[in-house]
Amino acid sequence: MLNYKQINNLTGWVVFAVATLVYILTVEQTASFWDPGEFIAVAYKLQVPHPPGAPFFLLVYRMFSFFAMGDPLEVAYWMNVGSALFSGFTILFLFWSITLFGKRLFKMSEGQESKGETIALMGAGIVGSLIYTFSDSFWFSAVEAEVYAMSSFFTAIVIWAFLKWDVIKDPREENKWMIFIAYLVGLSIGVHLLNLVTLPALALLYYFKKYEKATLKGAFYAMFIGGVALIIINNLIIPGLPSMAGSMEIFFVNSLGLPFGSGIVVFMMLFFAALFYAYRYSRKKELAILNTALLSLVFILIGYGSYALIVVRANQDPIINENAPKDIISYVSYLKREQYGYRPLMHGQYFTAQLVAQEEGSPVYMKGKDKYEIVDYELKNTYDPTKTTILPRIYSTQENHKRIYRQKLGLREGQEPTFADNIYFMFSHQLGHMYWRYFMWNFSGRESDFGDAPWIGLTDAFKDYPDYITENKGHNNYLMLPLLLGIIGLFFQAKADPKSFYINLMLFLMMGVVLVLYLNSPPVEPRERDYIYVGSFYAFAIWAGMGVLALAHMIAKGTKNLATAGIIATLLTLPIAGLMAGQNWDDHNRKGRYFSVDSARNFLASCAPNAILFTGGDNDTFPLWYVQEVEGFRTDVRVIVLSYFDTDWYVQQMTRPVNESEALPFSLDDSKYQKGTNDVLYVMERENLNAISVREYLKLLNSGSDLLKMETGGRTVANMVPSRNLILEVDSSAVANKDIIPEQFTELFSPQMNLQVKGNYVTKGTLMLLDLITSNNWDRPIYFNNTSLATIGLNLQDHVVNEGLTYRLLPIRKPEYIREELVNADLAYENYMTKFSFRGMDNPDAYLDEEYRRFASNHRSALNSIAIALLDEGDMEKAANLLNYGLEVMPNEAIPYDLSSGQSVPLFFEVGEDEKALDIIDKVSKKSLEMIEFYTTENRDYDREMMISIEMIRYFIPLLEERGYQEKAQELKLRIEQYLGPQQSGGGQLQRR
Repeated sequence: MLNYKQINNLTGWVVFAVATLVYILTVEQTASFWDPGEFIAVAYKLQVPHPPGAPFFLLVYRMFSFFAMGDPLEVAYWMNVGSALFSGFTILFLFWSITLFGKRLFKMSEGQESKGETIALMGAGIVGSLIYTFSDSFWFSAVEAEVYAMSSFFTAIVIWAFLKWDVIKDPREENKWMIFIAYLVGLSIGVHLLNLVTLPALALLYYFKKYEKATLKGAFYAMFIGGVALIIINNLIIPGLPSMAGSMEIFFVNSLGLPFGSGIVVFMMLFFAALFYAYRYSRKKELAILNTALLSLVFILIGYGSYALIVVRANQDPIINENAPKDIISYVSYLKREQYGYRPLMHGQYFTAQLVAQEEGSPVYMKGKDKYEIVDYELKNTYDPTKTTILPRIYSTQENHKRIYRQKLGLREGQEPTFADNIYFMFSHQLGHMYWRYFMWNFSGRESDFGDAPWIGLTDAFKDYPDYITENKGHNNYLMLPLLLGIIGLFFQAKADPKSFYINLMLFLMMGVVLVLYLNSPPVEPRERDYIYVGSFYAFAIWAGMGVLALAHMIAKGTKNLATAGIIATLLTLPIAGLMAGQNWDDHNRKGRYFSVDSARNFLASCAPNAILFTGGDNDTFPLWYVQEVEGFRTDVRVIVLSYFDTDWYVQQMTRPVNESEALPFSLDDSKYQKGTNDVLYVMERENLNAISVREYLKLLNSGSDLLKMETGGRTVANMVPSRNLILEVDSSAVANKDIIPEQFTELFSPQMNLQVKGNYVTKGTLMLLDLITSNNWDRPIYFNNTSLATIGLNLQDHVVNEGLTYRLLPIRKPEYIREELVNADLAYENYMTKFSFRGMDNPDAYLDEEYRRFASNHRSALNSIAIALLDEGDMEKAANLLNYGLEVMPNEAIPYDLSSGQSVPLFFEVGEDEKALDIIDKVSKKSLEMIEFYTTENRDYDREMMISIEMIRYFIPLLEERGYQEKAQELKLRIEQYLGPQQSGGGQLQRR
C-alpha cells in the first residue's frame, strides 16, 4: 500500500507528464514574433541580448540547442521545447504547493494522513494545477523560447521550497533549505526578476512559523522586512554592487592614476574579505541567524555570478551585442536599463506639466585611452510644482500619450487633470484594463484575440456574438467556472487556515496589483502584457485547488466520508480544467505556423546582394536576426535597427565586418558620435541659406567648426543644422557605371537629392544615416522597410523604389504628378512570386494570431502596389497572376480578408476577375456590417477596426455603382444607413487608384 508521500510524488509526476505533453504537442516549431527571435539567436551563439540580460537563461537554452544535432532549422524548436519542459516543472511544483497548503489547512502531521484527506488533497492538486496548465497567459509563454517559462519555474520552486521549509522541525535542516532557496533566487536573477516579488509573502510565512502568537503588527513587520530584502537584492546587490565597484574604479584610475581594473579588484577584495570576516564572526559568536543570512547572501551572489557571461561575451564583440557592456560603466548602465528611460513612481508630474528647469546631475563616464572620461551629464528635470502629484499615473509627455490620456479621462484640450483623474486612470486603465481584464481572460473568458479584447462574464456567456467573434480562435468562454472555484477556495482557506490565506493573498497581490503599480504602464503598449502577471494567476490557481477542498468539505458533511467526498468533488471540478483545455487548444496550438520566420526571409529576399536594410520595431528586427544568426539566411545583408542607430555603441558595431557583410563607411570620427556628443542637433535655419550641401555640412561637423555652434544663455552648448534642406550632389558618371537605376526610371535621375529634415531637429541616428548615404556613394544598396521609412527623420519617399517588401534608395526623384509609390514592377513581381515564402498561411487549422494577420496585411498591401505598377505598365497578365497568387497563398479561410484585401477589389475588377472582386466585397462587407451592428448595439467606443469597417463599406458603395452593380451597392447603402444614419453612406476614402 502506497503511503501519502509516495502517492503525492507519483500524482505530481503524472500531472507534470500531462502538462509537458500538452505543451510539447502545441509548441511553436520555429521562432515566434516578439522577443523569442532575439533570445534564440543570442542563446544559440551566446551573444548579448537587450538589457538587463538573461545570462543563465542563455546558458541553459544553449544546451537545448544541442538536441538539434547540428541542424540549424531545428534549433528554435528545441529551445521552445525547453520552455515546455520548464513549464511542466512549474505545474509539478504548483501541484505540490497546493497539497502542502492543503496539509496546512487540514493540520495534517507527516505520516498521519488519512485516506480521505489524501484523496481530497490529490484532487485539489490535480484540478488546481490543471486549471493553471490550461490558462490562457501561462500556456502562451509555455510554448515559446522566452524568459517567462523559466522564470515561472523558479517562482514555483521557490514557493514550494518555502512551504517545504515550513514543515521542517530541525533548525539545521531549516537553514539548509533557506540557503537552497537563496541559491534559487540568485539563479533566477539571471533569468528574470519576477521571483523577487515573492519575498514579502515568504517573509510572512517565516513569521507565522517562528511566532505562534502572530499579531497584525508583527505580520506587517515581517512583510516590511521581506520588502527590504527585495530592495536589497533588486537595488543594492544587482546594480548596487557593480555601481560601487564602478565608483571605486573611477577613483583609482582617474584620481590615483592606477591601471584599468584596479578599482574593481580592490573592491572585490574588500567586499569578500568583509564577507569572510563577518562569516567568521557569526561562527565565533554562534549567531545562527547572521550566519544563515551571510551564507544565503553568498549563494545569491553565486547564482548572480551568471552575469559574468554578459561582460565576457560583450568583450568578444559578438554580432548581437546590445549596449556593448564591456566595462564596469557600461555594465552598470546595462543592468539599470537606462536606455528605457524613467517612469515616476511615488512623485512626479502630470502630462500637462511644463518643464521649468533642467540641471546637470551626476557625470556620465566612458572608458577612454588611459582614464574614464566625462562625456555627458545626467539631466535633472524640474516640472511646474503646481502640476505634480504623489503616485503619478498620467505622466507621459509623448504627444500620442497625451491624446489618449485626454480621451480616456474625457478632458478637453487645455483642460488640466486633477488628482481624481490621476487615480481614476490608475484604477480604470492600469488596474482595470491592464490587469483585471487579463485576470478575467484566464478565469472567466476572452472575447477574441483582437487588440484590447474584453473579458467574457456570465452575462456574456450566452450572448449572440457576431460570426467574426465566434469564429475567432481566441474566443474562449469558461462560463466563469474557474473564477467561481477560485473564489470558493479563497473564502474557504481564509476561514479554515487564515495564515495560509494571508501568505497566498500576498503572493497574489505582490505579483499582480503591486507589480501593476510598480510598472506604472503608459496609456498604450505595443502588445498585450498579460504574460507579466502569470505569477498572480499562479496564486489564484492555488485557490482553485482550495476550492476543490471546500467542495469536498461540504459534501463530506452529507456523506460523512471524506474519501467519497473528495472523489465527488474532483469529478465535479475536473471538467472545468477540461473546458479550459477545449476552449484554449485551438488558439494555443502553434503547430503549422512559420510566417514569423518566412516574413523575415521575405524582407531579406527583397534586397539586392550586399545590401543595407533599415528596420523599425521588434517584429521587424528580431525574426531577421534569427534567420541570419541561426539559419544562416542572407547574411550578406546588414540589418540596421533604426532606434539603435541613435547610440554610439551600435554605430561603432557597424564599422566592423559581420558575417558576409563588409564594414559600413562613415566619414565622421567616432568622437563626433560618442555618447553625449551630437545626440540632438536642432534645425536653426539662417537667413539667405535655403539649403546646404550634405558633404560640406559633414566636413564642418567633423572639423568642429564654430559655424555650426548654437549658443544658449551666452555659452556654446551644441551643434546645429543651419537648414532643413540638405542637398546631396550625385556623381552621374559613377551612378551610370554602377548601373543601379532600373531602365524604366532613368529619366527620373536627379543630380541633386534633397534629404530634407522632417521635424525641427536631427537625432544622432538621422545624422549617421546622412553620413552613411553620403559616404556609401551608391556602392551598396540601401533599403528601408515600411516601418523605418515612415519613422526616419528624413523625407526620402520621393527617392525610393519598392522592390517587393522593401524600398531601395536611388538617386531619382518621383514626379509630382505620380500619386502612387514608385515600384520596380518586374523585379518586385519576380521577388514576390519566386523568392517569398508563405508556409502555413493557407492552412485554416493553423492559429494565425493578430501579429500574423498584421504581417499578412503588409504582404497583401505590397502585392497591391506591385499589381498597380504592372497595370500601369499594361501588363494585365502578370497583374492577374499576382493577384490570384495572393488569394492562393493567403486565402480568406486562413487569413480573413482585411483592409488591404478590400483595396485590391478595383484591381480584380480591372483584370477582369469580377467574381473574385465581388467575393471579397461580400466577405469583407459581412464582417464590417457585423462589427458596425455589434458596436452600435453594445454602444462601444469606436476603435481602429470599427473605423476601418465603416470606411470599407463607404469605399465599396461607389465602386459597385461604377461597375454597374447598383443593387448590391444600394443594399450596402441601406445597411450602413440603418446603423449609422444617411450621412455615413458616402464613400471612396480608401481608394488607391
